[in-house]
Amino acid sequence: MKNQTIAFAALFAAFTAVGAFIKIPIPYIPFTLQILSVYLAGALLGPKLGSLSQLCYVLLGLVGLPIFTEGGGPGYIFKPTFGYLIGFVLGAFANGWIIHRFNLNRVYSIFFANLSTLLIVYFFGCIWLYGAMKWIVEKPLSLHETLVFGFYLPAPGDLLLAAISAVIISKVRPRLKNTVMKGVA
Repeated sequence: MKNQTIAFAALFAAFTAVGAFIKIPIPYIPFTLQILSVYLAGALLGPKLGSLSQLCYVLLGLVGLPIFTEGGGPGYIFKPTFGYLIGFVLGAFANGWIIHRFNLNRVYSIFFANLSTLLIVYFFGCIWLYGAMKWIVEKPLSLHETLVFGFYLPAPGDLLLAAISAVIISKVRPRLKNTVMKGVA
């Protein structure tokens, strides 16, 4: 890997960590700005490097750096929100793949790519939330409660972030593609 490639992956991992500390508390799943970094990483870095940046973020948190919304360390795997972190890695890959594969440049098409990313993150997040609450915390949520707390409550804010990032991506990506990011994505 080139130094520039490593720097971009580290930068987006750091953006995700910063986004974890900008949060609005809602029951079970706090609303954060992390998903904004996931959208941007996939779209601007491409599928491989974008997902690598999110994987670095997750691994740094699991080794003990307190960069997750509620701390860090290997025990974080047992937290109800860990599934969202898995979704970040896979979502960044999907977003990058869709945007780069179909060369999406328009705001509305990038927004729909962001929606696919959001669905991936919520899919893994809700499955983990349901399982963790049932088998680890031993305070089971019904399927309806899981969807309310894990999807319906945080979704409006994340949809707004999907729209904002679509505008950012549509403006930044063409400039990066022709200069700095050439050969990185």
